[in-house]
Amino acid sequence: MSYCKVLPAVARVKPAHLFGVRLRSSAAASTQHKEPKSEDTPPDPSCTVLEKPCEVELISRRAHTERQRISIDFDNTQEAYKSKDTMELLRSLLVFKLCTIDFLVDKNKELMDLSKKVLGQRLFEKLMKMTFYGQFVAGEDQNAIKPLIEKNQAFGVGSVLDYSVEEDLTQEEAEKKEMDSCVSEAEKESHGMDHREKKYKAHRQFGDRRGGVISARTYFYADEAKCDHHMETFINCIKASGERNIIMNNYAVSSKVLNWISGFLLQHVIFNSMHYLPFLSGTPNFYFYCNCAVAGSSVDGFSAIKMTALGRPQFLLQFSEVLVKWRRFFNLLASHQGKDGMAILEQKLELEQLQDSLIKLGVGAKSDIENWFTGEKLGSSGTIDLLDWNSLINDTTKISNLLVVPNMESGHLEPLLSKFTDEEEKQMKRMLQRMDVLAKHAVENGVRLMVDAEQTYFQPAISRLTLEMQRIFNREKPNIFNTYQCYLREAYDNVSVDVELSRREGWYFGAKLVRGAYMYQERSRAAEIGYEDPINPDYEATNRMYHKCLEYILEEINHNRMANVMVASHNEDTVKFTLEKMNETSLSPTENKVYFGQLLGMCDQISFPLGQAGFPVYKYVPYGPVNEVIPYLSRRAQENRGFMKGSQRERSLLWKELKRRLFSGQLLYKPVY
Repeated sequence: MSYCKVLPAVARVKPAHLFGVRLRSSAAASTQHKEPKSEDTPPDPSCTVLEKPCEVELISRRAHTERQRISIDFDNTQEAYKSKDTMELLRSLLVFKLCTIDFLVDKNKELMDLSKKVLGQRLFEKLMKMTFYGQFVAGEDQNAIKPLIEKNQAFGVGSVLDYSVEEDLTQEEAEKKEMDSCVSEAEKESHGMDHREKKYKAHRQFGDRRGGVISARTYFYADEAKCDHHMETFINCIKASGERNIIMNNYAVSSKVLNWISGFLLQHVIFNSMHYLPFLSGTPNFYFYCNCAVAGSSVDGFSAIKMTALGRPQFLLQFSEVLVKWRRFFNLLASHQGKDGMAILEQKLELEQLQDSLIKLGVGAKSDIENWFTGEKLGSSGTIDLLDWNSLINDTTKISNLLVVPNMESGHLEPLLSKFTDEEEKQMKRMLQRMDVLAKHAVENGVRLMVDAEQTYFQPAISRLTLEMQRIFNREKPNIFNTYQCYLREAYDNVSVDVELSRREGWYFGAKLVRGAYMYQERSRAAEIGYEDPINPDYEATNRMYHKCLEYILEEINHNRMANVMVASHNEDTVKFTLEKMNETSLSPTENKVYFGQLLGMCDQISFPLGQAGFPVYKYVPYGPVNEVIPYLSRRAQENRGFMKGSQRERSLLWKELKRRLFSGQLLYKPVY
């Protein structure tokens, strides 16, 4: 059909005619269900997200609604797996089943090495691509991954590119690299006589940071050239995401036109002339025309980076200790004013009392302390809160000058270490420069940069440096996203403090919420070295923390639309919780304020229904040569063991879809896009 003939006809149709026909579909899995406009009418109980899906309305008579009700049917396997052919479903079942066999998982690295020797490199790679590699990795390079990315995008799911190559180090090699990169020259000379805290010092028994980590890549510092190489890899991912943005944004524009045409066809051809239906439904592109509206829903590009890839981790350890000690000092001063039991943002210290306390503690001369609080806004209200206090630690000519901490006993400010070499000073600055380069590339390419969370002894510095990038690059839109680990006891405090700072300073807050990847390592390290366990007591507490943080951010979005969040979770209840809160606040998925994220090869029954309903949803897409992503695949097996043993849901849905295809004669089904 010629589009040039259809478009003028559509343009002449009155709006009332365009929306006058109602279509219901029992096969569709998702809907944005419009409610009648009435302030007194209670919500329809049949549209409660957690109970059952609402009935689908592709075209509704009820226009001018007050708000939309969102519901997704995660049990509709035909919709969830329509991007997969039958062989892909069988592969998923095989891989997930293998992940439940303890012997295979425990010995997966040894078994892969043995297979390589027995089969040879070529057959081994073919076997891996038919199983684990094909399930969890998109391809070997940026050209090889394009077909999968384009297919996912056609079904409403975007991609976060993740070059998943890691060094294949022995435990001894990893420990040596960690100790060499985390111990400064001053520490080597002090022989343990410094005032450093045990948590923020390197310990050989935990030098291999891969231990007890199931889903995060690990970088070990080699030299500055290696960090530059990592930066170039991140830049390539950013550029690739930017190029995909251009293509998909053009595709999204075309999709709007096609959707307009398809709406016309559905109402004026199919329903008014039913004899056309067999011809159109047999056309391969008919389904595409009817789905093109949601195909462009996840067109914003994302790219993820890790701070430990960009420099010597010694600086992250030291700066984290400084930030934590300054926060503790604030808590001490709050207790002097009787405010130690209050919520973190409600602790407002009286300025005069604070200055008197600092003088009595011998922190500095009266004139120096008064100069601390003479900024444009600092102390103007007569009180100082944690955000004001944090701003005292700012950029200086020498980065090592930041590493000054209050002595809790004497009150005096002391350097964290006795000295810094010129090379250590340069290494610190180079890390910050690499971060700046990546942020600028992200902005130039229209890509949002997500900074991954890491271990708690690195994380305070990582979060603070990410926040500084947000203050610079998030003025016009949320270009930089920080990651918050909700298995941490302090997660809510961290989220609320950063949201409040963004509100005060007028920049866009961007967050990715995860449960966390380092729980086992963190717990064993805290117990053995002797400091407080930073992790929530159990999984239920972590779930409550996740939902508390998420609800806080959604409320912030509802108030001023300058906050953004990625719900990075495989937990179906968490996704349903998010949809329920979006319904309560009338937050539409088309606003692109709430994103969803899952790993490639996992939880497709969540990702694809969301994408086809118009939500911005993304898969983390790992790629790299087969031999070089084996460490990543090894962790996928470890993670899926617990995931699959704890829940049979994904496997049962895969079986359900296979049976449906078998009995409906669709066993040879191929996705059309």
